[in-house]
Amino acid sequence: MEIHQSAVILLLILIVPSFTHGQPPDQIMHSYKKFLNQHLGPDMTEQKCDSEMRKRGITVNDNGCKPVNTFIQANSNQIKAVCGNGGIPHGNNLFRSIQPFPVITCTLKSGVRYPRCEYGKGKKSTRYIVLKCVEGWPVHYDEGIIKAGGLFSWLYNALSAIINVLAICVQFLIFI
Repeated sequence: MEIHQSAVILLLILIVPSFTHGQPPDQIMHSYKKFLNQHLGPDMTEQKCDSEMRKRGITVNDNGCKPVNTFIQANSNQIKAVCGNGGIPHGNNLFRSIQPFPVITCTLKSGVRYPRCEYGKGKKSTRYIVLKCVEGWPVHYDEGIIKAGGLFSWLYNALSAIINVLAICVQFLIFI
């Protein structure tokens, strides 16, 4: 009988995590979905600022027009990776992407209250993105850092990669 109970317990230990694997708690999932609504833009173009901001209902807390919003031209897995191996710690649960991302920045031209917000043409650029992450899930776009060129860019990327490897080693040592 003890062997049977042990087998059942082992089976439960192996099966139960698979039901929740990859899913954050409800509060984090709500913040993650809001983040995706506001910033996920794989097909975004400079011409779509007005239509996307309106369609997605992107506003500030009191239903006012959001002054600036950035759409990241990547898929959700590429963006989520910034909270893991695709990013380096930036302090206070912030992570900076190792690779730059193409982004579209929409800036309010006129209007105060939704839906009378006018953004006009957005601005395309390439930036390292800084995201707030909770338990490995992006929940807030903090800033974009303009991609630098030349030797500085190479050196910055090399140091970032070294820091990322060191952070992974430290996490590994903590779990041992």
